[in-house]
Amino acid sequence: MRAPSGYLLAARYRLMEPVGRGGMGTVWRAHDELLDRHVAVKEVRLPTVLDEELRAELCARTEREGRATAMVAHPSVITVFDVVTEDERPWIVMELLQARSLEQLIQDEGPLPPRRVAEIGRQVLGALRAVHAKGILHRDVKPSNVLVTEDRAVLTDFGLAAMEGDASITQAGIVLGSAGYIAPERVLGSKASPAGDLWSLGATLYTAVEGRGLHGRRTAAAALAALTSGEPIPMVKAGPLAPVLDALLRIDPATRLDSVRASLMLARVAAGGSAEEPLTTRGRIARPGPARRPTHRGLHRAETTAPTPVVPMPRTHRKPGEGVHRKVMEQRPAPSGYARFVAKVIKLFLPRRFWPRELRKRG
Repeated sequence: MRAPSGYLLAARYRLMEPVGRGGMGTVWRAHDELLDRHVAVKEVRLPTVLDEELRAELCARTEREGRATAMVAHPSVITVFDVVTEDERPWIVMELLQARSLEQLIQDEGPLPPRRVAEIGRQVLGALRAVHAKGILHRDVKPSNVLVTEDRAVLTDFGLAAMEGDASITQAGIVLGSAGYIAPERVLGSKASPAGDLWSLGATLYTAVEGRGLHGRRTAAAALAALTSGEPIPMVKAGPLAPVLDALLRIDPATRLDSVRASLMLARVAAGGSAEEPLTTRGRIARPGPARRPTHRGLHRAETTAPTPVVPMPRTHRKPGEGVHRKVMEQRPAPSGYARFVAKVIKLFLPRRFWPRELRKRG
């Protein structure tokens, strides 16, 4: 039974009007009377025909959604404020976004431009990388679970999320997810993995840029049969986004594009280039510039010509014990006979301190 408008949840959250409905419940616009702010409240509707075991499973799944989402702080992951259990079922209190889902955006505007889809994909991939780093798998990436504002793309609805260390609460043999967005290996019975979320992201971006689901099939089994038959994926409007989609939608998870490379390729397309070109600046492709001149240690001039070699001075005039860096001694002329006579007279009659400097040097 759905709660009526005006219902006060946990004596704090006043339900105002529904803003979205799905198979598992209703999302309400609500007012937090304690903090005086608007919030979104997810009400889980449980069919009355369910047995106690399945009812407990669905409640546990909703509580796990709130716990998984609250573990991640990322601008592209919906923020969870509170998880409340009331009327024997859990309620999730989240931030309220003025946004449309990607599914609504496609219905309203038709196929979106590749550059815009690449930017949405880049942000959603950032959210997936953040949750994968926490050991969380979303398992239900699809257009209706991506909210798009003027400047943000936000991944929501972690109701099927799986966390490492949690016991499985899913019945054996049941594949949870949305037809057309479930990775092929999961349809074939393999465990969920980060590569499976990347395949679902690829299928989501394909729908956004082409305006229709992958292969136009209504069920996951039909889409899988078309993929495994070797039929090429038809891409008419993908343009520069085609290489990214082709790499994300590979059947074998081992050859599928990884999250790091996918993020780089999506950023290139979102910036206005192609998936294989360098990142752009303000919408223009960054081209390689001229090669820089090699730097020469010890030179402070820009000439690229080789410097003139320095020719060492001849060593013939140096003394045998003279090093390379010693100053070369000048050759003095021999004193005349008169100069030698005067020197003898000075030495005989004058104390040494009165001798001329040259004579003192000679001794």
